[in-house]
Amino acid sequence: MTKKNKIEKLIPFLDELFPQVGCELIYHKDYELVIAVMLSAQTTDASVNAVTPVLFSTYSSLEELANAKLEDVENIIHSIGLYKNKAKNVIGIAQVLLRDFNGVVPSDKDLLQTLPGVGNKTAGVVRAEFFKIPDLPVDTHILRISKRLGLANLEDDAYEVEMKLKKIIDEDRYIKTHHQLIHFGRYFCTARNPQCEKCKIKEICNKK
Repeated sequence: MTKKNKIEKLIPFLDELFPQVGCELIYHKDYELVIAVMLSAQTTDASVNAVTPVLFSTYSSLEELANAKLEDVENIIHSIGLYKNKAKNVIGIAQVLLRDFNGVVPSDKDLLQTLPGVGNKTAGVVRAEFFKIPDLPVDTHILRISKRLGLANLEDDAYEVEMKLKKIIDEDRYIKTHHQLIHFGRYFCTARNPQCEKCKIKEICNKK
C-alpha cells in the first residue's frame, strides 16, 4: 500500500475521531503563543498551561518580560522541563521582538527562527495557529504516528517527516491534520498503551 493510500484511509478516521480540534495552549497575544510553544518542548501542554497564566499576569507586556529578572522567571516556570534554559529564552524572545521587530511577532518562518529557542517546529506552529498559514509542524506525537503507520522511515527526524507528510497531504488540510495527528497521538494512539482494539486503521499500522 502506498503512503498516499494510507493517508486516504487515515484522514476519514481522524475526521471521525476529532472533527473539531485546535491548539490546546492558552494564549491571548501573539508573543504569548510564541513563548508557550517554546515552553512546550519536551513537556506537556497541560504543564505549560499551568505556568503561563502566572507568567503573563506577572509580566503583562513585552517590555516587562524583557526586563524581568532571570531568577524570577525561573521560579515561575520551574515545574516544567529544562526551565532554566527556557527562562532565558522567555526573556530573550521579548528582547529580540522589541529590538528587531517593533514588538510584533513576524510571520516569516526564517525570521521567527531568529527568536531564542524557536526552531522549525515552533515557527511552524506559530504560523499555522496565529497566522493561519498552511504548515504541518511535526512534534513527538506526529513523529511517532508517522513511523508507526509507515508514512516515514524509523530513522527520519522531525523535519524529514514534515517534508514527507506535506507531499501526501493536501495543503488545505495541513493545519487541521496537524492538530488531529497530535490529538490522535496524545489521546488514542498513545506511546505506551494505544487503543489498538478500537482502531479502524490497524491494517496499515506497523505496531505489533
